[in-house]
Formats: sequence, C-alpha cells, structure tokens
Amino acid sequence: MTNIILVRDVMSKPVTVAKSVPVTDALDKMLDVGIDPLIVVHNDEVVGTVSRYKIAEKLGAKHSSEISPTAIHVSNTIDDDFTFIYEDQEIDVLIPLLQERYKLAVVYDLDNKLVGQVNSGDILGKVQPDGDLSSVMERAQFIEAGERMVHLRRRMIDEKISRFVVMSEGKMAGVVSETDVAIALLKFRESVDDRHQEHQVRNILVQDIMSASVQSAEIGSSVENVIQTMLTRNFGGIPVTDGGKVVGIVTRQSLIQAL
Repeated sequence: MTNIILVRDVMSKPVTVAKSVPVTDALDKMLDVGIDPLIVVHNDEVVGTVSRYKIAEKLGAKHSSEISPTAIHVSNTIDDDFTFIYEDQEIDVLIPLLQERYKLAVVYDLDNKLVGQVNSGDILGKVQPDGDLSSVMERAQFIEAGERMVHLRRRMIDEKISRFVVMSEGKMAGVVSETDVAIALLKFRESVDDRHQEHQVRNILVQDIMSASVQSAEIGSSVENVIQTMLTRNFGGIPVTDGGKVVGIVTRQSLIQAL
C-alpha cells in the first residue's frame, strides 16, 4: 500500500488550545487554521481533543442556554479518548487508527514530548487511494433546505452524521456540516436574549446556515484531482454527481477508508 513513510514525514505542527479557554476562542482558532479537532493541553500535558462537533453539541444543549458561550470552557467539551503515535513509527501503523475512529493522532517523540499531529489531510498529501471516484465515495445523506436546524442537529447526534447535502425542489442547494451548526449556534447564543432562545432557535432553518456555494465533482473525475481540490480549498467533503444527480459524497474519511 505504501512505501516506507514515517510519521515524521507526514506530521504537521501541533495546534493546541488550553482547556481553560472559552469554547468561543477554540472555535475561532479552528476556523482560522482550518483544523478540527484541536489538541487540548493542561500544564504542557495533552489531556484530550476538542472538536466542532463537541462545541455544537454543548452550545445546543438545553441546560447550556442560560450560560454565556464565553463562560463555557474547553474543559466542558473535551474528548479524552484520543490516540497517539511516535514520530519514528511507519504510517502503515497510523492509517488503521484514523480509519477506525479518530480524526487526529497526537505525535510524540521518544521522550514523550508533543512534537506533532497527523490528520487525514496530512496522510492524503502523501498517500492516495487507488481506483476511481465511485470506489472512494460514500453514501450521501440528504436534508431539505426548509428543515429546522434543531432537527438537523438531532440527526447529526443520533445518526452520527457530520455532513448533509441540502436539497430544495429536488435539486442540490448546498451542503451543511457540523461546522455550520457550531457557528450558527454561537452567533445565535451571542445575539439573542436568554429568555427567548428556546423559542427562537426553532425558527432557524437549514437554508439559513448551509454553505450554498458548493463545488461538486462529476463521477468521471480523477481521485487525484478531487483530493487536490479538497486539500487546497480545505474542504471536508465534495458531493459526487452523475448527470447533475447527486450519487454520493467524497469525504476525507471515505478516502482514508479506501487506503
């Protein structure tokens, strides 16, 4: 599958956040650097990761509605189930970890010092799956543009889906992801008085928060070109079409699964 490539050959600089900072700062940092999740540290020790999914989950929770977003700290959204690997190991050891469940691997040196991180983008920059686009895509999940955001969020949680293709009148209207939900909830919580939040949040529709400018890939496109587009433009997924009809979606996870 791969030549001998070591973790140090693909790893990137670790992007960290202190567990004591507000989730608003963590989300801003994720958007600035285009990285999700971030490594959470406390007293120079890695204690877990924080993701846009976890932030959206916390901001959307009913019991958090009376708390200012700036008063919710990363410590309240930490996922302490993270994986690590050493920089001198081969990436063939790392790939199954990213295939199974993890979005990111923490990289240590032989002194157990944090020296890097590896996510799917780092891997795909060096190693790419064989085959055509149909062999690396996954089934697209759909939601209507007029659906309520609260229902979208519920589906994301219950069905463990991070990205939906948005449909309107039988045509693709956009894409909506956990990032869009996290941003929308943060803006909503900051702008709407606590007393009115529970009622007014139900008025937010998927079409209000989706990314409408969607780049799709025709089924005959090369995998290499699609990956290049995803990495260059920092896309998490690209819908795949056949004659204008959405037949699937290529995501970073589906590409890692195909390795």
